[in-house]
Amino acid sequence: MSDIKTVATRAAYGETLVELGKKRDDFIVLDADLAAATQTGKFKKEFPERFYDCGIAEQNMVSIAAGIASTGKKVFCSTFAMFAAGRAFEQVRNSIGYPHLNVIIGATHAGISVGEDGATHQCNEDIALMRTIPGMTIINPADAVETKLAMEAALQHDGPVYLRFGRLPVPIVFDDDYKFEIGKGVELRAGNDVTIVASGLMVGEALKAHDLLKEKGVNARVINIATIKPLDKDIILKAAMETGAIVTAEEHTVIGGLGSAVAEFLTEEYPVPVLKLGVNDVFGHSGPAVKLLDEFGLRAENIVEKALKAIDIK
Repeated sequence: MSDIKTVATRAAYGETLVELGKKRDDFIVLDADLAAATQTGKFKKEFPERFYDCGIAEQNMVSIAAGIASTGKKVFCSTFAMFAAGRAFEQVRNSIGYPHLNVIIGATHAGISVGEDGATHQCNEDIALMRTIPGMTIINPADAVETKLAMEAALQHDGPVYLRFGRLPVPIVFDDDYKFEIGKGVELRAGNDVTIVASGLMVGEALKAHDLLKEKGVNARVINIATIKPLDKDIILKAAMETGAIVTAEEHTVIGGLGSAVAEFLTEEYPVPVLKLGVNDVFGHSGPAVKLLDEFGLRAENIVEKALKAIDIK
């Protein structure tokens, strides 16, 4: 693994903001006193006149973003996922979601892999919260390449977007030819025995699980779902029909996230076993990110176990 390039999606977020800032001048960037951590500080350095630090006042920042967006400007509004989706939920719902404004929420440090910051900062509930807001688009990129493309797409999109980024460096999954489209999943590996549907950090683990399953004679299909809302129902339905069993993998609670979205859809359209891998309705705790992924069962070997069980019961 030492020869595989890894980049944190939050780092790609900061770099892409600068790239986009050089191409277009129709957006503003806001942060809540975390510009170094969220990486928006890179944009601030290049374009200080288009950057505003709102201080440790996330609800106010969201309201400011809404006000700016109402004038016709696009806005990137950034802080940790815990504060963007949690602390400022009411403002996101009423000030951005309800009027359907063009605010892009750049939520960094999502999931258990925040590590040493502990349970108070390990937001495993943000996707569930954002899914309840009508018209909110939710994108959880798998790597730096997808992050850049998702941000470009978000700027072209009409309506609010929740972009979810991680602190931990993750492997590069896609090459420069990858085409990203909001609302479209991508089949990364073919297979007819079981389908692994993954997003974010877990896409890399799903690809490892595919190889481990192949050693056991199991052909697993791997699908990357970056856009959790709206869900690509066509690719999910096709996979359910052709493999008869689904395993979802996400760095998020098993309640209300990717797994729930997939299960809710298939229950009505084409019921097959759907086994969800994620954080099992518990809080996290402080510790090295890599060890926490092991402890909370967010690894390729855990996906393999779920996949074999799904095959047994389909």
